[in-house]
Formats: sequence, structure tokens, C-alpha cells
Amino acid sequence: MGTQLYLGVIVVALFATTVANAEIKVNCEKDSISITWRIHPMLVPFAARHFLGNCMASRFNVLPSGEGNAEFNYKLDDCNFKRLESHQPLLLLMEECVAATTPELQANSNVYPIIANKGCLLDSEKGNSMFLQRYHSSAITLYLQSFKFGLGEEVYIHCKLLAWDPEVLSESKKACHYVKENERWELLDDPMQSSICDCCSRTCNTCSKRGDEWESNGFRHTSVLGPLIIMDPSQQNTHNASDVSIADQD
Repeated sequence: MGTQLYLGVIVVALFATTVANAEIKVNCEKDSISITWRIHPMLVPFAARHFLGNCMASRFNVLPSGEGNAEFNYKLDDCNFKRLESHQPLLLLMEECVAATTPELQANSNVYPIIANKGCLLDSEKGNSMFLQRYHSSAITLYLQSFKFGLGEEVYIHCKLLAWDPEVLSESKKACHYVKENERWELLDDPMQSSICDCCSRTCNTCSKRGDEWESNGFRHTSVLGPLIIMDPSQQNTHNASDVSIADQD
């Protein structure tokens, strides 16, 4: 059995002027933002996939402790996100993610569904993809098993993101993945509430009393990562036909 390689996609959304956490320091000016983000050693190998909105880190250093230190220095318009005056601490969720071979989705685009049904990680049921435990509410880490969609082509991952009240999770506001050991869908942020993930096997309720208000205030955001190139080594080396690797395109 060949080695399975994983693509770690790390998406960060910040909807505050300050963040009360020692690992993320934010300095928000009128038209710009400066962020210093302390990265767990486990995530350092995936430094190239740390994003603020759609912007990569301006600078990244590995500290003597093994942790990473990512610095983002951008104009607000550069990273395609909004600055809000104040808010309660919010939880970053992925409502929907698909892989496509185009940087913009069209009605006739050929897509590979990754997350659907308002936060259900489909690839966790049929593969080994999973959400990793959070280390901050404003970040979500997705380990995505490499797939054969768009082999040899440029692949883009399109995600609909949502910032939401962590105390009001529901069928339409959740992050769920399938845990094969337990043979059930589980809620990333509170396994004791995993019953709200049961709908991942059918159609989840999309009604929300606060949904219209939050959407009008700009708490949803669409992010595109890529391009990525998924290579099948069998096309290059018949001795490693079972391996799949993922590489960036400059």
C-alpha cells in the first residue's frame, strides 16, 4: 500500500481590531493591518499554506522552540476582507468547499465536492480527510487527502467561510467530519453536541433566525486557494504507481 500524502489547508479569518490571545497579535489601522501569528510546530511544514484572507505571510521564521512565526503586513484591500469596529469572539466555519480547475467558478464548472451540506466534510467519510483540533477560534485547519481530480492540471479550492457565534451552533452552522473509529459524524468544536451532525447523512436544515442579519453585515466570505497541481507518479515512475503527491505552482 502506497504512502498517502496530505494537503494541509489553513485558512485564517480575523473579524476584530484586537485578538485576546498571545499567539495572534493584531494591529489594525485605518487602511492596513499587521498581524504576528505564532504557529504550532506541527503546522510549520505547511507554512506555505497559511493564509490571511487570500494573502500569504509576508515573512515566516522558524523559532528555536520549533514554533513558527508568521507575519502579515498588508493593506486591507489586498487580502479581500473587511474591518469591523467591534464584535463578540467568533468561530470560523467552512460552509462549502469544492475543488475546480478554474480560479473562478462557472455554472458549467467541473467540480470535486469537499465540504457540503453546511459544514459536512464529505471527504472524511470516503477518505482520510479530517478537521484538526483548533488552537484559536479564528482559524480552522483542514487535512485534505490528495485526490485524483484534475490530475496534472491547475486545481483551485473554492471555500465559503462563515464567522459565527460559537455558543449557537446548529445544523446550518457547524464543522463536522466522519470518525470511522466511532462510525459516526462528529462536531469538531464540541463532540457532546455531535447530534447536530447527524444530518450530514441526509439534508441539513438551513433555516436560521439570525442568518439574514449576519449575512447583510458581511460575516460570510469566499476564499480561493491555488493553483495547486496534483501529480500521479505513475505517469513519471512506474515503480511508484501507488503514490500521489501535491506540489505548488509558482
